[in-house]
Amino acid sequence: MRSGKLHVIGVGPGDPELLTIKGMRILNEVSCVCVPKGREEGNSLALSIVKRIVNLKGKEIIEAYFPMKKTKNPDHGNELDPKWAETVKAVSARLNQGIDMAFITIGDPTIYSTFFYLYDRLLEVNPDLHVEIIPGVSSINASAARAGISLGLADEKIALLPATYLGNLREILETFDTIVLMKVHRVFDKVLEILDELHLTANAVYVSRAGMEDEKVARDITTLKEKDLNYFSMVIVRK
Repeated sequence: MRSGKLHVIGVGPGDPELLTIKGMRILNEVSCVCVPKGREEGNSLALSIVKRIVNLKGKEIIEAYFPMKKTKNPDHGNELDPKWAETVKAVSARLNQGIDMAFITIGDPTIYSTFFYLYDRLLEVNPDLHVEIIPGVSSINASAARAGISLGLADEKIALLPATYLGNLREILETFDTIVLMKVHRVFDKVLEILDELHLTANAVYVSRAGMEDEKVARDITTLKEKDLNYFSMVIVRK
């Protein structure tokens, strides 16, 4: 029996019309869809996007709870939370039965995606695993588009980093032409302080929930209040 094929599909940042034609075709073809979510009792944002444009009636939906705490570190080897192990087992079982399936993820699968925490474990279980990654529109591209700005031209340098990594942010801001700070909600005050020090506040634009119904774009980030900040947010600094 042939093994099933796993399609890893980026469904975009929120607007269902940003799902690629290829991604939609595959979602229509497969009989099983694995859906990641951050809380056991919560809903999947990726699934809510897909449901608005793809008919999932009759398909098996595997809801995979992926705790936000990742335990891949030198002290714990490559162990993952038991809930992740359950997902590896469920996905492997269906692939071994010859079932083609899709694993959906918001944005693009290659940029800070949940999937790659599972990829190595899936390969351990099945070294001959057949995986196809279908790229999606990332929140980075969507945010820049919604703000109407270019991320880079000619020989300009672009830096992309999680905003929680602030160790050498000043150096990065001084070195690169465009700096994209992802998920700034928890460190926004610190980011604003550093931008002020470097006289770059006026060069920054804040975008949250790009492509979603409650999207927000703020070109004067000094006007933002705590209630305006969101997990799905970023600050783009363009010199």
